[in-house]
Amino acid sequence: MRFSALRILKEGLTGNKGWGAHWRDPEPKAEYDAIIIGGGGHGLSTAYYLAKNHGLTNIAVLEKGYIGGGNVGRNTTIVRANYFLNGNSEFYSHSLKLWEGLEEDLNYNVMHSQRGLINLFHSDGQRDAFVRRGNAMVNQGDDAVLLDREGVRKHLPYLDFDNVRFPIYGGLLHPRGGTARHDAVAWGFARGADMRGVDIIQNCEVTGIDIENGAVTGVQTTRGAIKTKKIGMTVAGRSGQVAAMAGMRLPIESHVLQAFVTEGLKPVIDHVISFGMGHFYISQSDKGGLVFGGDLDFYASYASRGNLPMKEHVMEAGMTLMPMIGEAKVLRSWGGIMDMTPDGSPIIDKSHIDGLYVNAGWCYGGFKAVPGSGSVFSHLIATDQHHSEATGFRLDRFRTGVGLMDEEGTGSQHNLH
Repeated sequence: MRFSALRILKEGLTGNKGWGAHWRDPEPKAEYDAIIIGGGGHGLSTAYYLAKNHGLTNIAVLEKGYIGGGNVGRNTTIVRANYFLNGNSEFYSHSLKLWEGLEEDLNYNVMHSQRGLINLFHSDGQRDAFVRRGNAMVNQGDDAVLLDREGVRKHLPYLDFDNVRFPIYGGLLHPRGGTARHDAVAWGFARGADMRGVDIIQNCEVTGIDIENGAVTGVQTTRGAIKTKKIGMTVAGRSGQVAAMAGMRLPIESHVLQAFVTEGLKPVIDHVISFGMGHFYISQSDKGGLVFGGDLDFYASYASRGNLPMKEHVMEAGMTLMPMIGEAKVLRSWGGIMDMTPDGSPIIDKSHIDGLYVNAGWCYGGFKAVPGSGSVFSHLIATDQHHSEATGFRLDRFRTGVGLMDEEGTGSQHNLH
């Protein structure tokens, strides 16, 4: 089934009775060539690219819940490639290029909107840092435009430019940044993988990983044992728990990251805005709701809900930046479980167990990385070689200290961030 304007018109005139299911609901086979644990964005995109780029179709994606019910449906939908460090910069640039062709590739409307992203700065020192970041982005082949105070005012006239604590000095505009519809991304990849023969098995929780002589032989699930020689682990905030089934301890902590949406409003915010000093970011959805978030709840948790003090902190940051949003009514909030690494950068690597591959530790970058992650992780699973755009995401950097990518600027090279 392909989507087209003619098909949509026909279905609209006939009561939309001709649409079928977007993907099958198969029973698990006894054995697969590869199993992907986790049916979120990263797991589905990995399966899709394994089939599309490497011709591997005897694959199962095992999801303990339903497609779109995890972090891929619990985020603020931002897509960008404005990273600074070598390793991260190349990867997110690769991912953004995939985003830009994703709808045509999947034949599915993921509502990718390159409306532009503006990072605000509030001091001379921050301006210098963003000049350096912007130059690095341009040198990488991406786009960056430095805006002075009046340049920001032209785009975002409703901000509080004279805030006593954080007056706005300017901003770095990333024109190709923007947003996408999170659950549509999951559905599009699920449909694309299914069309290529991948089995997407929902309500199938992995309860154990079978290992013999240092190699994986299969998994135990709530729907029975399944044999395989290759397992890709893409379970986000549950990475530590699933890795423990194989006797591994990952350098990861899981924390809750909250997000919020208001009632639908007339169009007012036509960019993504990042207010780093308040750790606040906001955009407006196609339905009119203001979608915004802030910092982590600073305690380890596997709960998909947050606490009231962090809600208050996020609301305060939003009011500090743009007092006008105080009139908007918040409809709901939700929480995603963030798998945080010590250096703020992800892990895509083979484990010490033959046939077990790890994709974890995405910190704040999980949604924007979905197509890039699937592309490079499928390459690793299929070839046992690291993709050229993900050579720095090795697990052993936390053991040796060599090659740490401290994107958060809190480690030994904080002066470079």
